[in-house]
Amino acid sequence: MVSNWVNEIIAIARTISEILTAGIAITAFALLLYSLTFNLLERVARTFATIMVCLVIVFSTESFGATSKDPYMIDFWLRAQWVGIILLPAAYLNFSDALLATTGRPSRWRRRWAIRATYLFSFILIFFLFTPWFLGELVLDQPPAPHHLPTIYTQLFIVYYIIILVLAWVNFRRAYQRTLTRTSKRRMLYLAISAIGPVVGAFPFLLYSSEFASQWTLLFWLLAATVSIGLDICIFIMAYAVAFFGVPWPDRVVKSRLIKWTLRGPITAVLTLGLMTLVKRANIALGTPYDAFVPIVMVVTVLICEYAITLFFPAFERWLIYDRDEQDLRFVLTLEQRIITRGDLKQFIEMVLAAVNDRAQAQGAYLLEKNDEGFTLVEKTPDFSFDPQLLEELDYLESAGNIHEEYVECRSDILIPLHNNSNGSGEHLLGYIGITGIKDISALAAEDQAALKRLAARAAIALRDRHMLEQVFDTLERLEPQEELIQKLRAVSRFDQRGMMMEADWMEKKEMTTWVKGALTHYWGGPKLTDSPLLKLEIVKEAMAKHDNNEVNALRTVLRSALEQLKPEGERKYTGEWLLYNILEMKFLEGKKVREIAVKLAVSEADLYRKQKVAIEKIADRLVQMELNTRNT
Repeated sequence: MVSNWVNEIIAIARTISEILTAGIAITAFALLLYSLTFNLLERVARTFATIMVCLVIVFSTESFGATSKDPYMIDFWLRAQWVGIILLPAAYLNFSDALLATTGRPSRWRRRWAIRATYLFSFILIFFLFTPWFLGELVLDQPPAPHHLPTIYTQLFIVYYIIILVLAWVNFRRAYQRTLTRTSKRRMLYLAISAIGPVVGAFPFLLYSSEFASQWTLLFWLLAATVSIGLDICIFIMAYAVAFFGVPWPDRVVKSRLIKWTLRGPITAVLTLGLMTLVKRANIALGTPYDAFVPIVMVVTVLICEYAITLFFPAFERWLIYDRDEQDLRFVLTLEQRIITRGDLKQFIEMVLAAVNDRAQAQGAYLLEKNDEGFTLVEKTPDFSFDPQLLEELDYLESAGNIHEEYVECRSDILIPLHNNSNGSGEHLLGYIGITGIKDISALAAEDQAALKRLAARAAIALRDRHMLEQVFDTLERLEPQEELIQKLRAVSRFDQRGMMMEADWMEKKEMTTWVKGALTHYWGGPKLTDSPLLKLEIVKEAMAKHDNNEVNALRTVLRSALEQLKPEGERKYTGEWLLYNILEMKFLEGKKVREIAVKLAVSEADLYRKQKVAIEKIADRLVQMELNTRNT
């Protein structure tokens, strides 16, 4: 009775150990995918991925061998396991060299050739792996598990294994000594210590501990399970340290992404596999035929894990990662839910106009916005033909001072002024709601008149928010280049402080286009021209000699020269090939209004703005090329 009870405990311990062994393969494969997804271009990440490939081979083949019954297949899987073990020293040496190179000590010929030699030797050993020389006889009947007997070549490989790993740890130590900041030293220390786990845990110590394992089987399987748990932790710590190499994101983003990847990937997969295995073997032990429980347990486990991660991870993330900056980051994380996009505003305006049209029983409704160019059409109800000439008449009415009444009549339309009441003054005109097909609003019922006033107030909010939204996106676009620069400096300087001295190339900044647009907007005078960063260009400094050292006039000449490069050959026309040149010439140099230009060029205002953006980008490209030519001469 006692013997049966002990055998049951041993069987359970072995099952748990086998589940954890498969879990190591799953974890290594998941972290391999992570490295190949987020920082594939970084050599440290690529060499780490090679180590993960070795671990996937070692522990997946061990799992396959543990579940096989055919001696031929057991022999095949146990030999295939050695492919990963043989490649592991070369992968570690390459990984340590990549770490050292990251700290500013690039590979010299000795380190480079040492890596090539270890890989070549590994492939030679793999060739001899499936011969009788490298591994001895397969033992099937000796507990705790099948294994190969060692040979003299196996023992020589152990010496080689230790020598190469000692060389790798010399590189680890040198890389640690070359890092300067506390954070980089701490992560390099994590990496060096956790790297011990895979090289110890991956080696098949069953080979040399078979006598101990056969006498203390239960203790052996408990020890194997403990080693597997420790190895899983070591692999994750290695992946955590490697995740910061070569990525421009803030540390909090890297931590959050890696933890979420681990929770949704290997942890969910290992829990699912473990419960499925336990349920299946419990059915076999109890002699019950309920195999349908296995897929049910699989589906339920996955759903519960995903539900728990979705529900509790935000709180866990705030506690573990965002503790110091919780208030600021909570605002940023909820911004997506609170911000109103251009599409959202367009949809809201469409609903307001539909409600206005319905309340007034009109033929159509539209929304006009007032800007520096005059009035522009924002949106109109479907199946309604808007006459652009109305905008010209509104400009005339505004100049005459007749547009601040409660209602304005223009042609046969009724216009309801929309004011910005955020400051309580109500003086700033935002635009109009136009209604076509009614003669007098006062003829409407009191309830309908009150509803139109409420709708007008909401349309004013929409216009105000539309304007604020444009300012927000404009600000974010201006911030983006500086944010990218900081992120690049952070990425290259985490482990090599010389990267902080990297010069930012002005030609890589997206704000170059913003500078060009500002200078063209104030072409005939204004702060965006007189204070433009473009004044620092060498081509502007060269042009100053021709303009009595007047840098503003020199910049005008340079911009005009870049614009002339867009000009097609021949006499000026208003055809498609001249479109980009005509837009910039008429808008910025001649000072014409957008509506006038759109009519002249036979394009919509929206299309004109899109083409204007393309034209300004081309001017920026021309300036970059002109500057390069000047610097290279």
